[in-house]
Amino acid sequence: MSLLDDTIGRIKSQDAGWRAMARTRLEKLTMPHWALGRLMDLAEDLAGMTRSIPPVIQRKAVAVFAADHGVALDGVSRYPREVTQQMVHNFVRGGAGINVLARLAGARVVVVDMGVAGDLSGLAREGKIVSHHVADGTANIAKGPAMTPEQARRCLEAGIEVALQLGKDADLLATGEMGIGNTTPSSAIVAAVAGVAAEGVTGGGTGVENTQFLRKMEIINHALEINRPDSHDGLDLLAKVGGFEIGGIAGLILGAAAQGKPVLVDGFISTAGALVAQRLSQASTDYMIAAHRSAERGHRIALVHLGKQPLLDLDLRLGEGTGAALAMNLVEAAARILTEVATFEEAAVSGANA
Repeated sequence: MSLLDDTIGRIKSQDAGWRAMARTRLEKLTMPHWALGRLMDLAEDLAGMTRSIPPVIQRKAVAVFAADHGVALDGVSRYPREVTQQMVHNFVRGGAGINVLARLAGARVVVVDMGVAGDLSGLAREGKIVSHHVADGTANIAKGPAMTPEQARRCLEAGIEVALQLGKDADLLATGEMGIGNTTPSSAIVAAVAGVAAEGVTGGGTGVENTQFLRKMEIINHALEINRPDSHDGLDLLAKVGGFEIGGIAGLILGAAAQGKPVLVDGFISTAGALVAQRLSQASTDYMIAAHRSAERGHRIALVHLGKQPLLDLDLRLGEGTGAALAMNLVEAAARILTEVATFEEAAVSGANA
């Protein structure tokens, strides 16, 4: 059995018994009923995910998957493709947005080369990045499939391997990405899943406007027309209109779910990866926590299809895992509320009148 099939087979839904035990305790805490709202919902989820009380959320890691896209050469981004490689070096030096916010959250950042169009072998040899390099960027989805089915499976299994490795030392995983042009395949994935045209899900990405923005939507519609991805088949969806880093993200989510570990899903591109994971394993959504709602138009639609309500709404559109890093302390707070806030009985406090 392949790593992908084995991983999917090990994913189980949240445990109802642990959820019930968490709810029982949460309902007895020294506060009005469910006074901490969605943090208490999250605490119940964490118990169900981890099958434990207390759910330990201390060690945190963000996996930043990087790759390039053939469609970027069609001018769908304001930035040249070489920025992907340059940003990997920035991540390694600790100078990017994700590095700052991960340090604040006490999280480790792991950079994964899934298909950057440039030589990063030196960084890999020095152990500064993890290499699962599939190719120097995907093929242009405006001219045919992004990748072969074999490459799609390889991406997913690479993400699973990263999750298994990080899972040895981390209680909470988070998705991040870097790839110039990657809002285009993400929009294509969401459009396919939602059954709508590009106009309904496409945003400005790095800030494209006017003619360039119209061209971007035209390319996405054309890519969907010529590739005809099966929106119910995660592997086909990824291969036809996805990206190497999107596949890595989907694999990370599957790998986290198989280990019973919560995974914070960052922004638009990460959520496109989550949709791929959902189509491979519906139960994997039980382990996803939507970190935030980004400024990208299609992100709202993608979250609806995942059935997720995000923790934050700050008009973020950077990616990299920055929104996930910001949400990490909320996840830890939910776990602490469950176990550190006293019940009425423990505190010898009178409960509400009947």
